[in-house]
Amino acid sequence: MAIYPLARQFLFRIDAERAHGLGLHAIEAAYRSGLNPLLAMRPAALKTRVFGVDFPNPVGCAAGLDKNGEHIDALMSLGFGFVEIGTTTPRPQPGNPKPRMFRLPEHQAVINRLGFNNLGVDALVRNVEKAKRNGILGINIGKNKDTPNEKASDDYIHCMERVFALADYITVNISSPNTTGLRDLQEEETLRRFIGELREAQEELGGVHGHRTPMLLKVSPDLTDEELDGMASVLNAARIDGVIIGNTTLDRSEIQGHPHAGETGGLSGQPLYARSTAVLRKLRLRLDDSIPLIGVGGILSGADAAGKMAAGARMVQFYTGMIYRGPELIGECVSSIRRLREGVA
Repeated sequence: MAIYPLARQFLFRIDAERAHGLGLHAIEAAYRSGLNPLLAMRPAALKTRVFGVDFPNPVGCAAGLDKNGEHIDALMSLGFGFVEIGTTTPRPQPGNPKPRMFRLPEHQAVINRLGFNNLGVDALVRNVEKAKRNGILGINIGKNKDTPNEKASDDYIHCMERVFALADYITVNISSPNTTGLRDLQEEETLRRFIGELREAQEELGGVHGHRTPMLLKVSPDLTDEELDGMASVLNAARIDGVIIGNTTLDRSEIQGHPHAGETGGLSGQPLYARSTAVLRKLRLRLDDSIPLIGVGGILSGADAAGKMAAGARMVQFYTGMIYRGPELIGECVSSIRRLREGVA
């Protein structure tokens, strides 16, 4: 019997950010003591090949859960098909003032305004180098808060250079709502220049290291149809390796009247599902078939994961789902996607 439902009762009685840290330490302790089966049984393999990488299954841990790569092996041991760490930035930064993370249990949701709090890319690299890494690792990169957008590519390229040889894929995060001005990088002409510079750096690094690490873009679920048109034009031309849809939302229509509805920051969890899945479906229609999509946002059940796949995703990720459902959600999602592939209702 999984013990997470019992642990959740305790974790939900304390501050959300503190509970986040305690939860990760509990997963780490279970891993080191061999008690992982009490958290969740590893799902049977469901092999998936995307952007040239072979994944044991298409269900991943989204960025944000392990920002500094301190729990890579413990998270991989739970049965995720891949684990994405970060967001990391060139220099350490504390993030926004606390409190900055709020649970909304009635909606199975979280609002956060963490603000890329992390120990910096050098600390992340040291943690990755120490990990056994029995699985696929993505590394999510960003810019420091005090770096102007005109120089944003410098921060992303610096991080890319540091993690290129260690990552199975790299995610470029320009969609967090918690770093002022970051989402402006999604504007068509700005994105064209920005992605052009990063793609050039990616190819140069591939030559230096003798292999090509895929580069993905993580985008907002708040994009309009017109913005999606412009973005798709840029990404098709740049031949981006993949797109993750999407980050947290600023929309509060699904949680009107909740005491935390007025908190600034990005909303994740169940209220994000319909919005992020709709944007996923729209972008799938606009992008070349050769560009795979990863669906993230509001996955709280296996049916949610299958819904993302039906909308055009090749793989899925979740983070808030871990808070509300725990590690057993991994196997549930893998099973639902397996049934979808086999054409079983």
